[in-house]
Amino acid sequence: MGLFDSLLGGEGKKFIKRKDSDAGEAGRALEELRSSLYNDLRTSEGAKRQQQRFCGPVVAMTFNFMVSVGIIMANKLVMGKVGFNYPIFLTLIHYVVAWFLLAIFKALSILPVSPPSKSTPFSSLFSLGVVMSFSSGLANTSLKHNSVGFYQMAKIAVTPSIVIAEFIIYRKTISSKKVLSLVIVSLGVAIATVTDLEFNLFGALIAVAWIIPSAINKILWSNLQQQGNWTALALMWKTTPTTIFFLLALMPWLDPPGILSFKWDVTNSTAVLISAALGFLLQWSGALTLG
Repeated sequence: MGLFDSLLGGEGKKFIKRKDSDAGEAGRALEELRSSLYNDLRTSEGAKRQQQRFCGPVVAMTFNFMVSVGIIMANKLVMGKVGFNYPIFLTLIHYVVAWFLLAIFKALSILPVSPPSKSTPFSSLFSLGVVMSFSSGLANTSLKHNSVGFYQMAKIAVTPSIVIAEFIIYRKTISSKKVLSLVIVSLGVAIATVTDLEFNLFGALIAVAWIIPSAINKILWSNLQQQGNWTALALMWKTTPTTIFFLLALMPWLDPPGILSFKWDVTNSTAVLISAALGFLLQWSGALTLG
C-alpha cells in the first residue's frame, strides 16, 4: 500500500475520492427518483401527475394517431385477407388481452393505484364499461362492413357529436373560434384520409349507431380522468371486466355463426394477436388524449 500511495500521490487520491463521491451522489439521485416515481404510483393524485408529466397532449395525440392508423390497417387485414369475419369477437379478444396485460402490470406493482372507491360511484364505472363495449364493438363492425374511407367519415362525425352531447348533458358550450377550428380540422382530415367511399345500407346504419356511444364514451372517459384523478391504465383496469361481459352479450346479435370453424394456424393467430396488441395501445393512447 505504501508503494501504491506514493505512486498516486496526494492529488491522485483526491481525484479518486471525488470520483467515488460523484458516483455515490449519482446513485443516490437515481434511487431518490425511483423512490419518488414508486411513491407517486401509490396514490391516484401522484399517478395522475406522472401521467401528465411524461405524456402531455402532443405526445398523447401523436401516439394515438400512429396507433389508430396501425389498427385500422391491422383490423381490415384480419377481417379481410385473414378471413376473421367476427368483429365483436375480435373486439372481445382485444379486451381479454388488455385485461391480461393489466393484470401483469398489477402483479408487478406498476399499475397506478385507483382513487378511493367512494370518490367515484360504481354506476359511473359500470356505465363507462357498457358504453365502451358498444363503442369498440360497433367500431370494428363498421370497419368490417364499410370501406376505410366511409369508416373515417363516420369517425370524423364523432367530434361534432361530442360537442352536441356535452351541450345536452352538461350545458357546456364552446366558442365560435373553436367551432371553426373543428370544422377546418375535420375537413382537413377528410381530405387527407378519405379516398374510397363505398356505401351499403347495413354498413351505414352500423356507422350511425356507432357515432353515439363513441361520443358518450369519450365524454365519460374525459370527465372521470379530469375530475376523478383517474389515470388511463387504472380506469382501463376497472372498466374492462364490464366491457368484456357486454361484448359476450353482443356476439350472438352482430357476429355471424361459424366462430369455432375458424382456422387458428400460426399466421392467422399472429395477425389476431398483433391486432389485439394494437387494440390495447389504442385504448391506452385514446384515454391519454382525454386525460
